[in-house]
Amino acid sequence: MLNQVVMMGRLTKDPELRYTANNVPVASFRIAVDRDRKNAEGKYDADFFSCAAWRQTGEFVSKHFSKGSAILLRGTLLNREYTDKNGNKVSATEIQADNVWFAGGKSEIKEAATAPTFTDIEVDDIELPF
Repeated sequence: MLNQVVMMGRLTKDPELRYTANNVPVASFRIAVDRDRKNAEGKYDADFFSCAAWRQTGEFVSKHFSKGSAILLRGTLLNREYTDKNGNKVSATEIQADNVWFAGGKSEIKEAATAPTFTDIEVDDIELPF
């Protein structure tokens, strides 16, 4: 069986870092992911997903990402059922992020596009060791 999720979106608020009773860090956050088609008003709708990242990944997310940050993540989709403090049975679906990467923002993309390239470097084959 295969349960693999890859998402790219933006954090809807700052991640919340907590520690379990065994002192294991876990970061909780939500991402907004734009759909690839425009709606009737000509705008993109978004879907919102709850995510959790454990241990070093959770600490990394908490330290380096904030509201509005673009994130690329890979993980698994989990369904949980629990009883809340009012005695109600609750069902929740969340992405357990195993790997995360910076997806870049508009300013980062612009900077990368204007960064110098190495296409103008001349190399003398005689100096190469192979």
